[in-house]
Amino acid sequence: MANRRPAAKKQPAGKSAQPKQAAQSKQSMQPKPAAANPHLLGEILPEGAYEVEVLPKGLHRVPRGVDELATEHLIMNMGPQHPSTHGVLHLLLEIDGEEVITGEANIGYLHRGIEKLAEHRRYNQVGTLLDRSDYLSGLHSELAFSMAVEQLAEIEVPRKANWIRSLVSELNRIASHLVWMGTFGMDAGSMPGFLYALREREALLDILETITGARMMFNYVRPGGVLMDLPPEVEPMIRAFLADFPTKLEEYDTLIGKNEIMQARIKGVGVIHRSTALAFGLTGANLRATGFGWDVRKERPYAAYPELDFDIPVGETADCWARYLVRMEEMRVSTKLVGQLLDGMPEGDHSAKVAKVLRPPAGEAYAAVESPRGEMGIHLASDGSDKPYRMRVRGPAYYALSIIDEILPGNLIADAVMTAGSLDLVLGEIDR
Repeated sequence: MANRRPAAKKQPAGKSAQPKQAAQSKQSMQPKPAAANPHLLGEILPEGAYEVEVLPKGLHRVPRGVDELATEHLIMNMGPQHPSTHGVLHLLLEIDGEEVITGEANIGYLHRGIEKLAEHRRYNQVGTLLDRSDYLSGLHSELAFSMAVEQLAEIEVPRKANWIRSLVSELNRIASHLVWMGTFGMDAGSMPGFLYALREREALLDILETITGARMMFNYVRPGGVLMDLPPEVEPMIRAFLADFPTKLEEYDTLIGKNEIMQARIKGVGVIHRSTALAFGLTGANLRATGFGWDVRKERPYAAYPELDFDIPVGETADCWARYLVRMEEMRVSTKLVGQLLDGMPEGDHSAKVAKVLRPPAGEAYAAVESPRGEMGIHLASDGSDKPYRMRVRGPAYYALSIIDEILPGNLIADAVMTAGSLDLVLGEIDR
């Protein structure tokens, strides 16, 4: 008698698919063989072997083998001493010829621990640290910190002090944008714009030195107001600058922006879509170049800005060209704002009466200003002593740098340098 196989047991209705699903789920949890992965490290591994990550995350090499025609990718270090990286920045790039496949930004070469040092300084001493954070626009960092302290201590700032704060902020904004314009032109291969931009910046630094006593490390904006009133000799200096600068700015725009070679070089390069910009927390001109008109001066007005009349420039194409146009227009807007502030400067005190040693009550406060790079915020926590319990800086350039890994792939090496330059990175603020 022939052997018979035992009859299969009947499965209840609706349960027949469970073993198959479990098998599929179990199979999906297994690591994929290396041969199935198009980005292998080194040579094709035997079947059953698996990929081992030895390079930084996101960086791979194309496999070399007889079954596939491919160019070996190279890992290139750009920086930390490269002059085109706008500071002590290290970019680790995976390149296929001249094309960037992936990139990774490494920071830490300039770190000075400013946030930690603030915990060991009295409130009126922290401004000197923040000047060395964003060293191109220290007045904005000082203002954000002072506003946070004023929230904690409930200090009412005189109207004239607010107008002076806005005046020096706009002068500092133009000076910072001039440095960006010149260095961005150099990234794209245009040297003359940099030399001319520094000439006008010198005039602005002379004005700021007359007002504050310093050219870069100002320590001028203090909790309660500003260090001193405007000196009488500074108004003729500012008016002479306002009479001359618009003409010079148009010359720069003709030299750089209206140059056909420059336009061909930057249009369509380094596109940052609006959704990507918002996801990475971009602010300032980098965000407004996508058409999103966010500006702290309008959205959360501070100092004298509620009383001023101005528009916010926005871009359309979200590329290097749009970022150039937005910043150039911002300099024109700032020039008009300086004129308004000078014409309407009120009388009164330049500072409120503040204790020599501030001891704000325990609590937390956040204040933000629109710096040349975007939303510069200061988060302060007080425990009631004469020193901050904790200070955190919300630096806009730090968020701009974080998007590098997202937008560099697909660009040429030269375009990668120019894209990074268009973001207006200041490593002192990033690597604080």
